[in-house]
Amino acid sequence: MAGPDPAHALRIATLFREHNRALVAFLQCRLHSLSDAQEVAQEAYMRLVALERPEQVDSLRAYLYRVASNLAVDRLRMRKVRDDNPIRPPDEDLHLAPIPERHAAATGQLHALQSALRELPAKTGRAFVMHVIDGCEIGVIARAMKISERMVRYHVANALAHCRARVDEPETP
Repeated sequence: MAGPDPAHALRIATLFREHNRALVAFLQCRLHSLSDAQEVAQEAYMRLVALERPEQVDSLRAYLYRVASNLAVDRLRMRKVRDDNPIRPPDEDLHLAPIPERHAAATGQLHALQSALRELPAKTGRAFVMHVIDGCEIGVIARAMKISERMVRYHVANALAHCRARVDEPETP
């Protein structure tokens, strides 16, 4: 086996720069967890890097999303197994009062999120609020807004990416 192909590595780096935020937003919609979405995205990129014959893949972006989607399904299955066999929490109450610094940081993030939501187009903001805040299913939102489920997912993913860019620290490579 020959060493890693620098051209393939460059294509993956470009793919990461151009699509990572959208990929993580896509995965977060499926997994309902930012940390799980980031882990699955990282695993998907690692699988792209490890491809033995990358020249046989017509579209690396499409392949990346397919791999990430499959990994997300696996993650959801593992979560289901864990949910079916829960670990009993301790009997005593371990909840501690919030630390003032955390409260201040959370308040700042809330204000940044509210500001980011006001910047969104009306349909995008409505789909996001209905799905993420109100917990509505994609199909319910699609019927309420009279758009396709695919467009609902598109609006939610765009809103997530926009809000994340406004609230979170810049991503580090």
